Amino acid sequence: MIDNLLTQFLDHLRYERNVSAHTLRNYESDLRQFFAYLSPIENEDAKPAAKHSSRAERKRNGPDIKQIDHLTIREWLSSLHSDHKKKTSIARKLAALRTFFQFLVREGAVEQNPAKLVATPRKEKKLPVHLSIEDAVRFIETPDTETEFGKRDRAILELLYATGMRVSELVQLNLRDIDFKSKLLRVFGKRRKERIVPFGDPAAKALKDYLDVREGFLMNAPAVRRDAQPLILNYQGTRMTTRSVGRVVEKYIRLCAGIHDISPHALRHSFATHLLDSGADLRDIQELLGHARLSTTQIYTHVSMEKLIEVYDKAHPKA
Repeated sequence: MIDNLLTQFLDHLRYERNVSAHTLRNYESDLRQFFAYLSPIENEDAKPAAKHSSRAERKRNGPDIKQIDHLTIREWLSSLHSDHKKKTSIARKLAALRTFFQFLVREGAVEQNPAKLVATPRKEKKLPVHLSIEDAVRFIETPDTETEFGKRDRAILELLYATGMRVSELVQLNLRDIDFKSKLLRVFGKRRKERIVPFGDPAAKALKDYLDVREGFLMNAPAVRRDAQPLILNYQGTRMTTRSVGRVVEKYIRLCAGIHDISPHALRHSFATHLLDSGADLRDIQELLGHARLSTTQIYTHVSMEKLIEVYDKAHPKA
């Protein structure tokens, strides 16, 4: 029964809510982890001691979706906390359970959503890591553009910084999504929500230089798998993955002196922070980033405020 309900839920996410493949994998992984926690195990002889059944009893009897209550969920989250899982990871798993049970309520499989009664763990407040303008430019210019891979990698870094797009959005770009004349990109964000993002001359040049050698990448793909649509290709001539782009960024972190502890997302953070520092309106930045809520974008105001306080402390005689 559980497997059938999970399949229906994943189909709902895929076809009705149009979530990304990455989000779909996370939902499935988190829910299967929860069901594995409740699954039967052998030779466990704990006895129920109260009105609510113990973990051991639930494991012997197997998970019954109608018997899962908020205490069951709290037990699981507590076990994750004991295993030193990050609060962000625990919060994500709870969100997956809330969405799953919300779907089950809609389908009439259960009467209530038990996950709603469980409080979300407080997340550690971390400001996004970003580069200074000088470091961002130096980092982006690290690839050796005398080589084919260098041209491709320069285009990747230029696009990430010029547009602020997510890596998952970058790897999904197709050739038809580029408008060189207007210097605009059509980007598909979370839930396939479309937005138009501008890019500048450096990114346009890097893209054109890469497109000059892209055909050579494409020819590496077997004829049966050759697809001329994807913009960013790997050495096998097929669409790059988010993990591959992550490895590209890591490679240039090692090569670029003084740049440490950044991820591909740091270029997105740098994009937003530099726009805000230069006077861009927060709502315009929200639109460019594809954030559904302004509150998500407001984290960058804290970054800019920290910088302002630092400048004040250094420069003001009475600081």
